[in-house]
Amino acid sequence: MNEKNIEQLDQLVEILNSEILEFKTDNNNSVHPYDISEQLLKLRDIDEDEYSKMLKRIPSALLAEVLSEMPDIVQEEISDHISTKKIVAITSSMDTDDAADFIQNISEDNEELAQEILESFDDQDKEVLEQLISYSDDEAGAYMQTELFSARDDEKIGDAIKRLKDLKEIGEVDNIWHCHITGKRGEYIGSVGLEELIIFEHDMKFSDIPSEKLRNYKISHKADLKDVVEMVTNYNLSSLPVVDNRNRLIGRITSDDVYDIIQDSATEQIYNMAGVNDEAEQEESMYQIGKSRAIWLGVNLLTAIAASIVIGMFDATIQSLVALAVLMPIVASMGGNAGTQTLTVTVRQMALGDIENEDAKKTIIKEVIISLVNGLLFAGVIGVIAYLWFKLPLLGLVIAMSMVINLISAGFFGAVIPLTLQKLKIDPAIGSTVLLTTVTDVVGFFSFLGLATLILL
Repeated sequence: MNEKNIEQLDQLVEILNSEILEFKTDNNNSVHPYDISEQLLKLRDIDEDEYSKMLKRIPSALLAEVLSEMPDIVQEEISDHISTKKIVAITSSMDTDDAADFIQNISEDNEELAQEILESFDDQDKEVLEQLISYSDDEAGAYMQTELFSARDDEKIGDAIKRLKDLKEIGEVDNIWHCHITGKRGEYIGSVGLEELIIFEHDMKFSDIPSEKLRNYKISHKADLKDVVEMVTNYNLSSLPVVDNRNRLIGRITSDDVYDIIQDSATEQIYNMAGVNDEAEQEESMYQIGKSRAIWLGVNLLTAIAASIVIGMFDATIQSLVALAVLMPIVASMGGNAGTQTLTVTVRQMALGDIENEDAKKTIIKEVIISLVNGLLFAGVIGVIAYLWFKLPLLGLVIAMSMVINLISAGFFGAVIPLTLQKLKIDPAIGSTVLLTTVTDVVGFFSFLGLATLILL
């Protein structure tokens, strides 16, 4: 370890020790778990032994919040650094949604430990956690927490406020913005904001609250995550009640979880557009990362060979006019870039729900028109450049015509490929780039060399 790392290590240890002390002595501590998580990650990179010691030193209640802010891979390997007893204590201090995620992550590395953690809970809590774990990653229930503040419609407002105070004092609930109102059988009726709740008379029952004061947004536990994101962002919700198939209130999804969903989705799209597996990239094994990337590089190699075969079909044309070899990459490059623009916009709009099935035709037409306009513009530019460069008027015409053909093709397939993949129930971000590159290369080379053969030779 060099001198710079030693100095950084000492600083990190000092800061973390100070924050741990503050947490232990200050009831209103201002230490945010995210800041501690960032410092711990730095410590982990510098000195793993010191990192393990620090994890053991952090109180379970604080470490529960800190680990919730850390990457999945760190949670998976936590048993390498702290005891099973402390892991159980940490899990019991987490919100149910975080606890379920934590147990799932641990099971990736140690299935027996994950089961042992589950068995440490009482039957009721264990059933809740198993239910949360059973949801698939794209279902709303996977992101909900069961901790919330609710009241029966026949309860007095004053009694509910006192109950909330008691729950806050013992740390049973946090980040409460609404009181969710239910009927006798737990069926969801509506929600009222706390700032509105305090203005009502405490002797009033919740059933006496005017309907216009109630918020009625809710989501099914089996709903797609896309619907959750749309509802929270469209209506600026801080939390979203979750109901089961019988409309019974079973949990809530908070805005911070929605932000995580949006970030994870955006990261996945960026990786997939580059032909990279987002889950594999989180692995520490270079073999797994390399293997994931190699698959798409192999596919790309096959498509590159297909483009080379097209070029080989016109080898005699290229040999007779060397200028074709000079200008040929321009056509393919422009088509590739134009197609990527269309592809990126289309995939992003599909992810945001801006493009539905009935919008597909309109999207394709719009992209083709934009590509045609750009094709005509740049066809004129490259045509003049080719003429001035090689003093061959027909060569300028050939590359101009090829540019228009390839850009129209890029616009068309840049929209059609992701829309088709979505219809086939395949993630449009995966493989679209490779397929589109093949199309723009093959069409670009074939149109350019084919027109050159017909017009120039």
